[in-house]
Amino acid sequence: MHTPLIYLAGFDVFRRDAIDHGHYLKNLCAAHGMQGLYPFDNEVTENQSPLETAQQIYRHNVAMIQRCDAVLANLNAFRGLEPDSGTAFEMGMAVALDKPVWAYLKSAGTLREQVPHDALGLDELGLLVEDFSLPRNLMLACSWAGVSSSVELGAEALARHLARASVS
Repeated sequence: MHTPLIYLAGFDVFRRDAIDHGHYLKNLCAAHGMQGLYPFDNEVTENQSPLETAQQIYRHNVAMIQRCDAVLANLNAFRGLEPDSGTAFEMGMAVALDKPVWAYLKSAGTLREQVPHDALGLDELGLLVEDFSLPRNLMLACSWAGVSSSVELGAEALARHLARASVS
């Protein structure tokens, strides 16, 4: 029986406890019969320029996404109201490769409930805040296979989703 490979996307790699948290995420996947692939699983060559290091990390992460069966994506707000742009890229790549993405984020309501706006729906810059009753931009929310309120619930739901898909 094939153990599904799950790419663990999110800004978790920027946490102070990123390595320990990665182990937690991988153990969470294992508890649900999946194998987590965490970006820090890759080795980075020492004594490179910052640009060479960035390019190597990019190549490794892209290879992991190509290899995985699905993505579990942390779409909680990062450095503002929006999710991490790297995570959004990784989700888009997975969707383009026809791999299911399961998102997780704390319940924050719809974008209209999260982003301050005036009576016309315009934010402080005069830009329309979309009103589709979704918790994230429609391009993310309409691409995920599902969404959960925590990584724990997300891993469990993704495992069920993959099990159902393998039976079909």
